[in-house]
Amino acid sequence: MSTAAVKNSQYFIDLEDQYGAHNYHPLPVVLDKGEGVFVWDVEGKKYYDFLSAYSAVNQGHSHPKIVDALVEQAKKLALTSRAFYNSKLGEYEQKITTLFGFDKVLPMNSGAEAVETAVKLARKWSYEVKGISENAAKIIVCENNFHGRTTTIVSFSNDPDANQNYGPFTPGFIKIRYNDIAALEEVLSREAGNIAAFLVEPIQGEAGVYVPNDGFLKNASELCKKHNILFIADEVQTGIARTGKLIACHHENVQPDILILGKALSGGMYPVSAVLANNEIMNVIKPGQHGSTFGGNPIACAVAVAALNVVEDENLSERAEKLGQLFRSEIEKLITKTNLITKVRGKGLLNAILINDTPDSSTAWNICVQLKENGLLAKPTHGNIIRLAPPLVITEEQLLDCVKIIEKTIVEYQK
Repeated sequence: MSTAAVKNSQYFIDLEDQYGAHNYHPLPVVLDKGEGVFVWDVEGKKYYDFLSAYSAVNQGHSHPKIVDALVEQAKKLALTSRAFYNSKLGEYEQKITTLFGFDKVLPMNSGAEAVETAVKLARKWSYEVKGISENAAKIIVCENNFHGRTTTIVSFSNDPDANQNYGPFTPGFIKIRYNDIAALEEVLSREAGNIAAFLVEPIQGEAGVYVPNDGFLKNASELCKKHNILFIADEVQTGIARTGKLIACHHENVQPDILILGKALSGGMYPVSAVLANNEIMNVIKPGQHGSTFGGNPIACAVAVAALNVVEDENLSERAEKLGQLFRSEIEKLITKTNLITKVRGKGLLNAILINDTPDSSTAWNICVQLKENGLLAKPTHGNIIRLAPPLVITEEQLLDCVKIIEKTIVEYQK
């Protein structure tokens, strides 16, 4: 038997199992190619991608304009570090700050790095501008948050999988219930003088696509302004047109004091993240006080500009808004035909269906395995919730085809 003949899906699964850390539990599919809304496994089977690399591939797999930008820049200049200027960074900074309405951007690589950057920036601002006593600043966060995996970030997680046996933890964080304005107001009324910021996901994606009540973000932003607190929006997953607006905060006409972006900022082509703020906040960072070898590198800048241009040129926000409404209405019809799904929720093309079983059951996982067999890839989160987030370039015809696959799978599973 030739070497090529044995390199099927199981071969690659076994290889990862033997040589890789077991920090993920992937669906049993080995992907080899992607284009637009589709991916193919090593055997050549075609699937709709309904996870989009956790909303990193909003512009679709291997978008030709983003690929071209990556390849052309890689041929010319990949990395300089920030020890020198490069000919791509300034143009990228102008593009992203103009598009999102901020004075300045601090470029990083991963979403977690960007969150860490925002935390440092908020603390530094609180000491140097607001006047909080040294080491006394606190940041308010929400329960069931997911902001990344670093030691500081898991310090304010309440998910045992994220923080168990990783202590001691970083102090300086206060947790309140998500979507609870009264809880936020109570903390601010009690100790606003020592609060630097409120850090929040406009929609809690990893927790199960929890959408807050209308007015929550607006009211939270106004409370922060009243008490001289920075409103930090983590839009790593919800940003870049995913929810039907350029950022999810725009659904309530909220402009954050600090905006955190990542994932689809590069169309999934390259690790690119960003922290945006106005001068009063950003200028507390002086040379040598924060940085990254790869942050703002020429490839990242060229790719991010191309990715943002695709979002604008192809009206991806408007498409996500329209098709998201269609998707939820179609799933609502399905709910009337089955007792296996209890609810659909989301905004734009970031949605989730709730499976009628306990979080510790295997039902949602088994449904995702069956969806895979039927040509659609999705993944459970928190046991009984299936997140459904296709690339935003999906057409209405393709979306309705996917609804048929979901319905077929649910009907088959009930038999």
